[in-house]
Amino acid sequence: MDFKDLSYVLAIAKYQNITKAADALYITQPTLTKFLQSLEYQMGQKLFRKLGHKFVLTYAGERYVVKATEILNLKKELDQEMNDIIKNNHGSLKIAFPTMRGAYMLPCTLPVFNQMYPNVRLDVMEEHSGKLEGMILNGETDLAFFNLPIKSPDIDYEVIKHEEVLVVMAASHPLAHSGVIREGCKYPWVDLQQLKDVPFIMQIPGQRTRETVDHLCHKSNFTPIVRLKTSNIPAAVQLAGKGYGCFFVTETHLRHITQTDPVVCFSVGEPCTTVDFVAAFRKNSYLPYHAREYITIVKNFT
Repeated sequence: MDFKDLSYVLAIAKYQNITKAADALYITQPTLTKFLQSLEYQMGQKLFRKLGHKFVLTYAGERYVVKATEILNLKKELDQEMNDIIKNNHGSLKIAFPTMRGAYMLPCTLPVFNQMYPNVRLDVMEEHSGKLEGMILNGETDLAFFNLPIKSPDIDYEVIKHEEVLVVMAASHPLAHSGVIREGCKYPWVDLQQLKDVPFIMQIPGQRTRETVDHLCHKSNFTPIVRLKTSNIPAAVQLAGKGYGCFFVTETHLRHITQTDPVVCFSVGEPCTTVDFVAAFRKNSYLPYHAREYITIVKNFT
């Protein structure tokens, strides 16, 4: 058994379809079918069972996939460490961002990285923030950038920046001047209870900022009137500017959103609410030199 065999089984498990897995591996469907039949014969047990056109893992298959993933991750780490040792400045790096972050961070960080390391290939992925932890754990990405909290104990992180979560509303809103100056707050502070009758635009459950906002509302004994749920942060800010509702947003996002209608910003919480924007990676794994360099570039940008 070699590393190619492990990759073949992981591809079948991922796509649950021989033809799609073969296409992803750039081999023919008969070749992959013959490989799987031979492997299962050698092992004396089935790794997959067929349900219609789907290939579903057996218990033995599930254990195979877990260990195969661990082995391939170790192989990747070994390759990365050897590349660093010989200092040939060749290699590859996989990074992942939530879609909103990627929209303004990638154009500012990738050219800088490419200029420094033109021989390092960057594979960039954008995904819902709730899926990024899984991508780190299964080896789909070396680094992912998102806000805390992190749920898995097998993920470590480095803090890039502390960000404040703000409430924004239209500058023409009747409560636009209700904020007060308060120690420890960068923006005028407002008690959420003052907004109990105001409709809100909320991010969808599972987004990192939404988790922080839900915790804030619980602590403040505040139940927002939800007019709209959306994962589209720029659209939500634009709607807030048009008076459609208030919206919770991090100050970094707000700085990179072009607004057609003015909004006002408020600190909320006690005395304010902050989140940590981090670079996350698998705990106890080897973090290649180029990954550390990219983290530094992102820190300099933010």
